[in-house]
Amino acid sequence: MTDLSLHIPDTGPASDEAGLRDYWQLLKPRLMSLSVFTALVGLVIAPGGVHPFLGATSILWIALGAGASGALNMWFDADIDRVMKRTRSRPIPSGRVEPSDALALGLFLSVLSVVMLGLTANWVAAFWLAFTIFFYTVIYSMWLKRTTSWNTVIGGLAGAFPPMIGWAAATGSTPLDAWLLVALIFMWTPPHFWALALFVRMDYHVARIPMLTVTHGRDATRRQAFLYAVGLAVVSLATALSGIGGPLTLAVAVVLNGVFLKGAWDMWRRTDAEADADGHAAEKALFKWSLVYLFVHFAVFVVEAALHPYGGW
Repeated sequence: MTDLSLHIPDTGPASDEAGLRDYWQLLKPRLMSLSVFTALVGLVIAPGGVHPFLGATSILWIALGAGASGALNMWFDADIDRVMKRTRSRPIPSGRVEPSDALALGLFLSVLSVVMLGLTANWVAAFWLAFTIFFYTVIYSMWLKRTTSWNTVIGGLAGAFPPMIGWAAATGSTPLDAWLLVALIFMWTPPHFWALALFVRMDYHVARIPMLTVTHGRDATRRQAFLYAVGLAVVSLATALSGIGGPLTLAVAVVLNGVFLKGAWDMWRRTDAEADADGHAAEKALFKWSLVYLFVHFAVFVVEAALHPYGGW
């Protein structure tokens, strides 16, 4: 098993004075936006409703918690980011932000977001936010990412918790339906990231990150992506038949999963030579569709909740 030295490189003094944009980039705004969106859906569709001000402040603290995770991840992964083509321009490896500043920002936002979510919403939601930050920073970034090809599967839990945190912020509880939202993102994460890993695989080779493409090869990665796509379809249909689903969710889920499975199947049946020849067209197509898939799937939960009361089946 490939292992990496766990250290922060000495990037030297910052090449330019860091600006607000650099600190914003530390928070991984794209990842934050996904967390905010899914957390908002969980909060909105939870039974009983929530006061708009409480809902808005809860989403703010969840967003800051997601940003804290991003800053701590960038602090710890500075050595990896420095050698990967798609990450070497990030604030720390480029020298615009000192690692110690990123660490301080991440810790400050972690404490602030968890405490404020507990005080303004409830401590159930605050506990799961704290656990998510810990899981992403320690379990995924510091351990799984550098030691095992299971990093994408197990580590995907960190990105799967936000809708349940939103639900907990509204209700103070985490019932089965909230966990189904977690399961949906959990099963979606491997094929989403493995499709990406297939067309940026050299980055992971250079950085010696044990992604499945590095440890088991591209054929195994395509096969596993398809199998997880099948599992994703099962979870998707389960959510459609649960209290958060309904006829519209079921119809949309059938279409979304049909396209997803077709894309994963097409990707699996290709050879490495075919993928190289067309610039990984199937892999890129599946990656892009996976983003559409998650957005539409969660959006339809909101529409379904507006059409009938919770548990309308």
